[in-house]
Amino acid sequence: MDVQRTEWSDRRQIHDVVLRYCRGIDRLDFALVRSAYHPDAVDHHTGFDGTLDEYIAWVEPKLRARRGGTMHIAANHLVELLGDTAVSETYGTSVHWGEPADDPRANFTSGVRFVDHMAWRDGRWAIAERWAVREWTRSDAGRLMPKEAAGPSGSRDGDDPLVRLQRRLRGTEGDA
Repeated sequence: MDVQRTEWSDRRQIHDVVLRYCRGIDRLDFALVRSAYHPDAVDHHTGFDGTLDEYIAWVEPKLRARRGGTMHIAANHLVELLGDTAVSETYGTSVHWGEPADDPRANFTSGVRFVDHMAWRDGRWAIAERWAVREWTRSDAGRLMPKEAAGPSGSRDGDDPLVRLQRRLRGTEGDA
């Protein structure tokens, strides 16, 4: 299927790549994370440099071991389109929480920039190379408070409200 590309649609698709990555990391959906990258992509994170497969193998156990979670908030997003490549810069905040609650390595917030070399290949935009630039970090150890009342809670499994809504609207509610 030929995709009709416009400047607006390219920018929108590139922004969606960034958001898919964030959702995938936060929900432990590594197929979604993988979909944000081209298969031969390279990733540079604090403490990591390597291929997409190596990145997934490195980050997945770290995130699964954390009993709390992560939340990536994407803010400013600027794209420089250069034909079938683009430079994408996204400012954001990454919040991490976990056990033990007083461990600053499990409970911290960072200001980040995703500097991405995006490429249009095989009918889609995806990350060819990423630099996850950590601009600052602060410890949130011992600062997490319980919710003040009952209500929806997030989870990184099939019981998350997002997953339940997706299954309901797709007509797959009984699927696990």
